[in-house]
Amino acid sequence: AFTGFKLVDAFPDIKGNFYNFHVDPFQTNRVWYVSRITGTNTGPLPGGGALATTGKRVESPPQAQSMTFNEAGECTMLTIGYVMDKNIGNTGGLGGVFGIFYALGYGFPFPEAQPWQKSVQFSLVRSGVIHNSAVISPDK
Repeated sequence: AFTGFKLVDAFPDIKGNFYNFHVDPFQTNRVWYVSRITGTNTGPLPGGGALATTGKRVESPPQAQSMTFNEAGECTMLTIGYVMDKNIGNTGGLGGVFGIFYALGYGFPFPEAQPWQKSVQFSLVRSGVIHNSAVISPDK
């Protein structure tokens, strides 16, 4: 699905900036690493011309990623976009393609693809209006 976005066409200068590769000590067929994608949108975006090229530069926050391999050494699972510090970059703290499109001004229209905001409930807990006694335990 990720290749369907044709990011190399849209960002000819895209760099994954991958670093900190290490084998998971608990799941030894999995390798974890970090990326900080950078690139300038100078090429066509997906969508058949519906989205205009912006000329904007994207700088993503550091994102944890992983690859899981089978016995034959083939990658069977790829995880991406787990933001490690939402205050870095210009993607509104979003990872993966959500962050890239947000930085270009084309954010997706659902809450998970928007920058994090405190909910009313979270603010009430932080302010002390809702106390620990109001917290529902998982076994109830």
